[in-house]
Amino acid sequence: MKQIYLDHNATSPVRKEVLEAMMPYFSDEYGNASSVHSKGQAALKAVEASREVIGHVIGTEPVDIVFTSGGTESDNFAIKGAALANLEKGRHVITSKTEHSAVLDTCKFLEEQLGFEVTYLPVDKYGVVDLDMFKDSIRKDTVLASIMFANNETGTIQPIKEIAKIAKKQGVYFHIDAVQALGKEHIDVEELGIDLCSFSGHKLNGPKGVGALYVKKGVKIIPYQNGGHHERKRRAGTLNVPGIVGFAKALEIAARDMQKVNKHLKKLTKKLLDGLQSDLKEVYLNGHPKSRLSNTLNISFRYIEGESMLLNFDLKGILASTGSACTSGSLEPSHVLTAMGVPPDISQGSIRFSFGYENTEEDVDYCLAEIPPIVKRLRDMSPLC
Repeated sequence: MKQIYLDHNATSPVRKEVLEAMMPYFSDEYGNASSVHSKGQAALKAVEASREVIGHVIGTEPVDIVFTSGGTESDNFAIKGAALANLEKGRHVITSKTEHSAVLDTCKFLEEQLGFEVTYLPVDKYGVVDLDMFKDSIRKDTVLASIMFANNETGTIQPIKEIAKIAKKQGVYFHIDAVQALGKEHIDVEELGIDLCSFSGHKLNGPKGVGALYVKKGVKIIPYQNGGHHERKRRAGTLNVPGIVGFAKALEIAARDMQKVNKHLKKLTKKLLDGLQSDLKEVYLNGHPKSRLSNTLNISFRYIEGESMLLNFDLKGILASTGSACTSGSLEPSHVLTAMGVPPDISQGSIRFSFGYENTEEDVDYCLAEIPPIVKRLRDMSPLC
């Protein structure tokens, strides 16, 4: 059966070139990058070369890159590390209601376990944070603000540069979760004016289990985990050398091909949205119509439930999701769509289609042939219609 993978925001397939770059570090060059002998030094050399590649792509020096196990650890490290290192200033943090659970749950931890106060900013109907509201939420005891670059469910892009300016003027550290944006949008940390930035390898055709945190020079932060002197005493733990090499290679390719791939993906998402809306009634786009990741399309089909659609799509080989893979086990409406003011009867019927460079127009044609009959059949069965 034909399979069309449209869940790249959950994870993406590792490119052939990436796997080839990683393979030697599983076998011949298996040394621990902390070892002083030749095997260890060969591994360390590969790590430092990868750090240089990543630093170059995001506009910073290699020394500012700390390798982690992925986006969730990077978010935890940034938020807990900066908050706990700056207790003398205060215990107030700002974030938005549409953040990934890695940020929201970390903020809840600060509230419940460490007595912090957290301001959860609302968003508009497109999922965008209001700049004036952000400015007004800053207090004398605010130590950190954390706003994602692009939303993982809707693809909506935030005005990061403008938010960073406000935070800097007020003397507040600014962290962004750029897990979904890296490799899809141009990110220059110096140009954006941010202090901390989280990344992950497996969203851009790299391996799972590896990520990074950008830490601007001078930012006061303490290690998130202890146990060794790795990463210049910033993150303890044996380095995942194959993963780091693969992450750097995937980012190098994504940065090189970004313009071409984005043009291709915008064409595919527009074709799918236009086709579905022309064939079906009450089909709604969730997220910003223009300021959105090129590969992400979150659509609500009114009167039917998202999970039932996914099961039927899967039977036809169409692989998508109802939102974040980290919350897919929940039957609650998406917290992102709820924060955007999407009514429950519409948000429950939401599907996230997230494309990758390998998807084709033929894939979209197949979806446009198979999805409408499924939706019509499920609506015929629904008591809501």
